[in-house]
Amino acid sequence: MKPALVILLAATLIHAALAEERLPTIAPEKYTDQQKQAAEDFKAARKVPVFGPFEPMMHSPQLMNHARAMGDYLRFNAAIGSVLSEFAILIAAREWTQDYEWYVHYPLALKAGIQRDVIDAIADGRRPETMSDDERIVYDFLTELNRTKRVSDTTFERADRRFGKRGVVDLTGINGYYALLAMQLNVARYPIPKDGKSLTRFPQ
Repeated sequence: MKPALVILLAATLIHAALAEERLPTIAPEKYTDQQKQAAEDFKAARKVPVFGPFEPMMHSPQLMNHARAMGDYLRFNAAIGSVLSEFAILIAAREWTQDYEWYVHYPLALKAGIQRDVIDAIADGRRPETMSDDERIVYDFLTELNRTKRVSDTTFERADRRFGKRGVVDLTGINGYYALLAMQLNVARYPIPKDGKSLTRFPQ
């Protein structure tokens, strides 16, 4: 075996081991009473067992449940609608280079009707050329917010005119919520499925 391949294989194994040591998924039979209740509440709300970013958060079950409840609103009932919500989620995932979040929401965004070339441009860190007017407002708002930590009057007013103040608050909330999930996943080094593709990290 070539030395470079040996090094790459060793690094991969070390990464996987570190991921497991950080915030490993807790087996249901090992749940505390709080974790059992949180898992029951999660399944009642989402109709599926705890998964993805909520698995590392099960080490703090109350936080996990509050996060899930916020997500129930922002994902499914936000004022900007489900299509733009998926678009906003992809922007947050790309900004945090969060592979699992991207893996889950890429096909959902396609199904929602967002064009593949728009999604692929975001994945590459490029401004998409063929966005709709609404996508352009969301992209400019969130990119400015993520990159400068502020939003200019011009950018705010465009979003406010189109979505209203509730829409602006919800849009900001989606970005913050999926940034939270991305941070939890990145801290945990939560793995992506074998058929997933890693995003290229932005230059520092």
